[in-house]
Amino acid sequence: MNIEFLRNFISLTKYQSFSELSKDLSISQSTLSHQISQLEKELGGITLIDRSTRKFDITQEGKIFLDYAEKIINLYDSCIQELSKYSKQQIEDITITASTLPGSHILPKYIANFRNEHPNVNFKILINNSQNAIDSLKKGISDFAGIGSFMEEKQDNFDIIKIGEDNLVFICNPNHKLLKSGKDLVNFDDLIKYPFIIREKGSGTRKIIEQLFPRYKQLNITLEMNDNDSIISAVSESDNISILSEIIVKKAEDAGLIKILEVKDYPNIAKRDVFFIKLKDKIIKRLKKRFWEYLEA
Repeated sequence: MNIEFLRNFISLTKYQSFSELSKDLSISQSTLSHQISQLEKELGGITLIDRSTRKFDITQEGKIFLDYAEKIINLYDSCIQELSKYSKQQIEDITITASTLPGSHILPKYIANFRNEHPNVNFKILINNSQNAIDSLKKGISDFAGIGSFMEEKQDNFDIIKIGEDNLVFICNPNHKLLKSGKDLVNFDDLIKYPFIIREKGSGTRKIIEQLFPRYKQLNITLEMNDNDSIISAVSESDNISILSEIIVKKAEDAGLIKILEVKDYPNIAKRDVFFIKLKDKIIKRLKKRFWEYLEA
């Protein structure tokens, strides 16, 4: 019986959605469905998940198997942990779910440096928004999460390392009408005349804008996108404006794709800290513990 299939079955009962879990695991929905079907076949053709309704339902047999599957996984992990004491090579997977800023712009240098010293660690980075990163952590899909906002979660539920700071800035096309006056500062009342692209719900960027920039409701929001690169591309080719991370957009500005706007009376739209987190008091060992301590230091 495949250990990975067992882990994914356990995760599926928590997600209660084939599509959501397959997205977070970066596998196709059909692959995940095949894994569950393979388990059902090995168990004598029983049904673990009732697929006859739109609502996610685990069968009675599935509930019984879930209890044993969790015991099997715990026993397997304990075995690997014990055997590692006798192994010269400790190979370990570390899964991190992170929003774009920490996942693509802050953590990679730390991951590269750590892996140079510990070549037996395999990192898996899943890029998502802050809310999905937190959900993935809570559901056991990832060991750690990198986030730009705690969303509606209580910080007391997590162990936290601050790994960076970020400013949010307005951006526009380098040839935008707002810049044609030649003035260094743009009036907010002029800015709100143009269409605005906002990140999707669940995005840390959006949450910070809503929390720390009280005039965001006056923005002419016409479009919602869930990807920073797509927003940059849309802004660079239209009269749309947006608010994104200064760290993320700086390279795009240097390449001449967009222009960071200086808004009169709002030199700082919003400032936020960026965090690396794990579940509160979760016991981590071996290379996971070393990586956490490395970031702490």
